[in-house]
Amino acid sequence: MLLRFAQRSRPGLVLATLALAALHAPAADTNFIASAAELQRRIQSELHVTRPDYVVFVPAVTDAGVTDTGNEHFLVFDGPDGSLMAVWTQSSAEAQPDQHIAFARSTDEGRTWSPPRIIAGPRQPGQGPMASWGYPLVSRAGRLYVLYSQHIGKHDSFFHHTGWLHGICSDDLGRTWSAPENIPVARSRRDNPDTNMPPNMLVWQKPLRLGRDGRYLAGFTRWTSFAVTPNPTRWWISADARVEFMRFENVDDNPSPGGLKIRWFAANDQALAVAFPGHPEVSACQEPSLVKLPDGRLFCVMRTAAGSPFWSVSADAGETWSAPRPLRRRDGGPVLPHPLSPCPIYDVGGNTAGSGRYVLFIHNHDGHYQGYGPTDTGFHRRPVYLVPGRYRAGAEQPVWFEEPRLFMDHHGVSLGKPGTSGRLDLALYASFTVRHGQPVLWYPDRKFFLLGRKMPLDLFNGAGPAAPPE
Repeated sequence: MLLRFAQRSRPGLVLATLALAALHAPAADTNFIASAAELQRRIQSELHVTRPDYVVFVPAVTDAGVTDTGNEHFLVFDGPDGSLMAVWTQSSAEAQPDQHIAFARSTDEGRTWSPPRIIAGPRQPGQGPMASWGYPLVSRAGRLYVLYSQHIGKHDSFFHHTGWLHGICSDDLGRTWSAPENIPVARSRRDNPDTNMPPNMLVWQKPLRLGRDGRYLAGFTRWTSFAVTPNPTRWWISADARVEFMRFENVDDNPSPGGLKIRWFAANDQALAVAFPGHPEVSACQEPSLVKLPDGRLFCVMRTAAGSPFWSVSADAGETWSAPRPLRRRDGGPVLPHPLSPCPIYDVGGNTAGSGRYVLFIHNHDGHYQGYGPTDTGFHRRPVYLVPGRYRAGAEQPVWFEEPRLFMDHHGVSLGKPGTSGRLDLALYASFTVRHGQPVLWYPDRKFFLLGRKMPLDLFNGAGPAAPPE
């Protein structure tokens, strides 16, 4: 999700700068988007390159300016009335001061969508501090909550990560929303020692009812303050980050957002960590996604800088977790190669089904791609491979995977705000729904288009990966 930025050298220096030299593209940059007219031409040729079955949102591009050409953290979920709903982080480009939370709804199974409404954050720069990384919760009575990171005008390690947890709610299917309220968060020893500085916390997938008694559980990334652990290199990917978990205790009591109660797990010394290559004192372990296993345990996959995802399991509904290990095709098999990029895993039977049939998405390389290296995150986060997985009873790694299959790519054409070099990456800040037996991946294409694509069910109907020969 992050893009390349300069390492902080003193407090107060703004860190975040866009990847791909988006704000200072050289004249020879073939990715550079010179005008709104040029972007419109790219929209026409690129919209269907990744073969979507659903088109949720296409930015409206005019010469008057844009604040909707950056779209990410795209979370589609089941509305309480049977509709599909979506929240995402929108802006002119990632980390810009117009970053806000958008909401849309579909009443025809995703074929058409309402125009997006801004429900938190500024429409234009200067209209208030940014709001970022929203995610939904739905009570059993039908109250909608959207929680998000509220910027307060100052930042810690990363400009667009630092914020207090705020929430809003709606009792009329998203037509109107309550005033924002602050939700207390547990501090960590890895937060800035200044207690007036908000933490750097991101929930990137939908919370799921996988906790005890069907309560919502979410994994999240806690980025360590540079005031606690300085970045040992000049690249953002070596900034210390670890995975923790949060459980929402009283969503079904329909409190106001500020009355939501959260329990925190895998905190401080128990946080899940994976050493950054060459710097074992630093962890690069981020963006957990969760599925339920048929035996009731939870299985978590996380991105790392170690050249592959890592995995962990919990036997107590997410309260404690095993030490992370490299994700392999099967026990004793090769690791699944992947750089520091989203690598979500989903249950093709439904988000909380525990069906034993799963789908993982990876880039199928370790960050060395078309001449780029692991630090070139704006360029190497493609293509996307689909990897079917099956639960394997009695195995050390409880999900075994088949051969990766190419799922989507584009032809090297960037998309984004006019006057920048746009985006080339297919980073899957995505979500997943299963309705009427049909699983759908909802994804941002180059953090520009918001699209949906049906999963090919025939890939998941076989017996799954076989054990290697004795």
